[in-house]
Amino acid sequence: MPQIIRDPKFDSTLDVLRQGYTFLYDRSRKFDSDIFQIRLMGMKAICLHGPEAAELFYDPEYFIRKGAIPRRVQTTLMGVDAIQTRDNGEHRCRKELFMSLMTPESRQRLMGLLAKEWQRYAQKWEQIEQVVLFNEVQEILCRAACAWAGVPLQDEEVPTRAREFGNMVDGFGGVGPRHWRGKQARIRGEKWMRGIIRAIRAGELQPTVDTAAYKVAWHREPDGKLLDVQMAAIELMNAVRPIVAIATYITFAAVALHEYSPYRQRLRNSSEDYAELFVQEVRRYFPFTPFVGAIVRDDFTWHDFHFPKGTMVLLDVYGANRDERWWQDPEVFWPDRFRHWQDNAYDFIPQGGGDFLTGHRCAGEWITIEVMKQAVHFLNDGITYDVPAQDLRYDLTRMPTLPASGFLMTRVHRTGKAAPVAAAAPAATGGCPFHHG
Repeated sequence: MPQIIRDPKFDSTLDVLRQGYTFLYDRSRKFDSDIFQIRLMGMKAICLHGPEAAELFYDPEYFIRKGAIPRRVQTTLMGVDAIQTRDNGEHRCRKELFMSLMTPESRQRLMGLLAKEWQRYAQKWEQIEQVVLFNEVQEILCRAACAWAGVPLQDEEVPTRAREFGNMVDGFGGVGPRHWRGKQARIRGEKWMRGIIRAIRAGELQPTVDTAAYKVAWHREPDGKLLDVQMAAIELMNAVRPIVAIATYITFAAVALHEYSPYRQRLRNSSEDYAELFVQEVRRYFPFTPFVGAIVRDDFTWHDFHFPKGTMVLLDVYGANRDERWWQDPEVFWPDRFRHWQDNAYDFIPQGGGDFLTGHRCAGEWITIEVMKQAVHFLNDGITYDVPAQDLRYDLTRMPTLPASGFLMTRVHRTGKAAPVAAAAPAATGGCPFHHG
């Protein structure tokens, strides 16, 4: 039986923090292997790369998620013991809850709310000297997501709530002040959501039956019991917070429109849905999720390599979208590559892979694509603007990362063209901010 290649370093935790997104892919190329072993926080971890490895990784027969997500990530990004940490029947039941929010009608309602917010904010942008797109889009998404989810939100709350949703995302990969800000934002957010759940169950708040607030408040687990108030608050947050996180992708899409400007005309003139190709290439080209983790369920052997029960396994996400074995000229921004893409659940995994209904693939991935397409159309046709000199570089050692300037715009003017509302039919696998399944 062959031995898995081992990184000679005693522990790679600091290297992961120093290198960020590229760590796993760099090691894979260094060892010339799609499977290798490191030590992370003192524990053995098997690292996987590539479509075949991704297909293995998302097979629930071999892996579980319980124990795979560090507590520091749970206390900032997703909440302690949330859906991402569940397995088997618990996961399926909770996943059905989230998939029930992804109907075409539900997505269409969200897109309509977003279209109105784009117009509202564009009108505001015309009156100010300079716009930081990332900050503004967080607010747009926060307003629309809360309205869609049935979460009450006052106008004066919006800047704070949007910023705190952003801090939860930003805190998961940070240390020191970044992590502390994310943790405190989650504590405050969960308190807010607990109040909403209690109000719904007491009959003081009556969201419509098609909203996340209603469905989460009255969701029953496999044992027939309602979620406890704390867990319901966490999962209601998990219906809203990932939508706000799409602000990162929209900001990168704005960078792409600016730096690869010939595609702007293609977006306007193409008879096909070129925005679909453009958005998928943004998701492939720009960094979002670095890697995801799981735990070996029971001892098994794969390609003669032994996987012991209880071992941590990491799947390279960032590197999977950059490998020239599967992507021609991966360092080139080229949306047309997706014209003939076969829509495989394992070779394109910008936020994780696998099956939507039975696996851990992000339930909100369809929403991510549609929200991005709407934003691209509006930034391309709904407004005109200047892009002043600024620092658009992004640091791959920082997880998550973002263009340094947040994308500055000046001299914003509306064109009179509205943001499109129609929700596109989802692809078979789609193509969510970070892995939320």
